[in-house]
Amino acid sequence: MNIAVIGTGYVGLVTGTCLAEIGHHVTCMDIDPEKIKTLQSGRSTIYEPGLEELLQNNIENNRLDFTTDYATGLANKGIVYIAVGTPENEDGSANLTFVEAVSKDIAKYAQNDLIVVTKSTVPVGTNHQIQNWIKENLQQDVNIKVASNPEFLREGSAVYDTFNGDRIVIGTDDENTANTLEEINRPFGVPVYRTDVNSAEMIKYASNAFLATKISFINEIANICEKTGANVADVAKGMGMDDRIGSKFLNAGIGFGGSCFPKDTQSLIHIAKEVDYDFEILKGVVEVNHQQKVKLVDQLIERFGSSLEQMKIAVLGLAFKPNTDDMREAASIDVINKLSSYNVNITAYDPIAIDQAKKVIKENVNYTTDIEEALTNADVALIITEWDQVKQLEFNTFKKLMKTPIIFDGRNCYDPKEAEKASVEYHSIGRPSVTKI
Repeated sequence: MNIAVIGTGYVGLVTGTCLAEIGHHVTCMDIDPEKIKTLQSGRSTIYEPGLEELLQNNIENNRLDFTTDYATGLANKGIVYIAVGTPENEDGSANLTFVEAVSKDIAKYAQNDLIVVTKSTVPVGTNHQIQNWIKENLQQDVNIKVASNPEFLREGSAVYDTFNGDRIVIGTDDENTANTLEEINRPFGVPVYRTDVNSAEMIKYASNAFLATKISFINEIANICEKTGANVADVAKGMGMDDRIGSKFLNAGIGFGGSCFPKDTQSLIHIAKEVDYDFEILKGVVEVNHQQKVKLVDQLIERFGSSLEQMKIAVLGLAFKPNTDDMREAASIDVINKLSSYNVNITAYDPIAIDQAKKVIKENVNYTTDIEEALTNADVALIITEWDQVKQLEFNTFKKLMKTPIIFDGRNCYDPKEAEKASVEYHSIGRPSVTKI
């Protein structure tokens, strides 16, 4: 099948590259000429394990190309995927400016019948609006069908998820369109779930909101555990053994970030408001997450008080999660912003996200890709991102390099019992602290 993908951000680039990998001929389109030039050279514009290799392989095999030109990109295509951003407006709603612009451009350049597939995360009813935008601006007498096909990829494992997903959701009111899209995706070997357009749009929001709810819930349980002497790791394990609950997304920590959960929870709250419904649970999820992001700083202040000033603090991890350079809504931003008001000296470590971090962190920070450099002569270490490089550190390394081996672990990377054996002061989330060393 000849396919066009409009938008070469995270979703678009992974989608287009993986569709090419299963044998389709794909043209990815973007308005940014520098990005297109980089992609044409075989270099990925996002960090995602395994993606660049697939990109290069499919360019070499003439199944994947890139352009800024709509006429070229849509020529002889039967399927067009919309994968442009839907950033959050100030009121929490999804900004559909890019979706609308792309819809009108498709209408302008379409020369044959097309199926337009929306990968972008959009509010319920948007695909019907896309149909209207295209219909109102068509230049040729062609037939356009619209379908919803939301993505469920996790940053850092998106290529794996594409080929090993739980389901592919296809939302359309036209059976032939559903059949075509199911056939396109058949080589992935992932179960297909068909539904109507509105339900497909809601499935994406409901899924992310539920996962975000599990995270905030276990973080609330962790906070209660700290006050009662329970251990949240044991609690989560006991809960997760119940098949009705499951063990995934029950890892207590300093909250969620990234491009999906924060934006999609706010958008769903706004969708509910638009139909005169107050989504109280989800509002609580968002508020808990805001508080949880700076929990390590609160622990630090409780531990040191005014003596915190002039301390050297090692911040381990900047990206919102491992295996990505994405800084969107990363906890490190909130942590560093709050720490900076205490006149501390911050050295931040991250293996790949430093360039992105510098764009969003305005405070005075020393950056390094050498974890030992970050720890050298530090008074305190804060673990923000659970990179393998962090989890593999031995307590003796902290003791050898730091001025004082004091660790505040926002991702529960280590066993408190091992910290006690190593005579390291260790504070984590929802578990007993090790203070007598």
